Amino acid sequence: MDEQQGERPVEQAREAATAAGGAAGAGGLPEGPAPTTAELRLMIAVQRRLSQPAVVRTAQLMSLAGEHAAVWIAAGALGALVDAPRRREWAEATAAVVAAHGASVVVKRFTRRVRPAHPEVLVRAGTPSRFSLPSSHATSTAAAAVAFGRLVGRGRLAPLVPAMALSRIVVGVHYPTDVVAGSALGATVAALAPRALRRVGA
Repeated sequence: MDEQQGERPVEQAREAATAAGGAAGAGGLPEGPAPTTAELRLMIAVQRRLSQPAVVRTAQLMSLAGEHAAVWIAAGALGALVDAPRRREWAEATAAVVAAHGASVVVKRFTRRVRPAHPEVLVRAGTPSRFSLPSSHATSTAAAAVAFGRLVGRGRLAPLVPAMALSRIVVGVHYPTDVVAGSALGATVAALAPRALRRVGA
């Protein structure tokens, strides 16, 4: 593939994203960055490699469970219910997950990167918004791995972070950098949350 052909996917993605998002979006703000050629190729390659029906279905179920951090909020509530001696810790951990999810939604309003819209990308899940950077699913999952990991053991939840991140690429609603950024944001918020909560409670 020559250089001109290699750049074509990026141009197509940019044009499709612009068409999907409208001229400039609400408030006249510009849209965020289009993906690089390498990133788009990586996303397409992942989708082709993980195209088995069972894998796709699992990714779709993970996307559904992780919408609005629902699965993690439910997990935190369950933990608080069955682990009465540490109920406050579970509540604080759940609050950290909610805060991380909220932060991801706010950041998306500034980055304004439009979700994948390329002919070779298969979109297999619905989304509540048209912006993708960072991935809220990846954010809340990383936050849960850190916050709940303090209560159940860090190693137990850690594998779910790359699994959720990969699922968002498989269903075609996030670029690789979206999930990397989301994972970093979630882990950071959850790591800082205990100190912030102590200050609030002081």
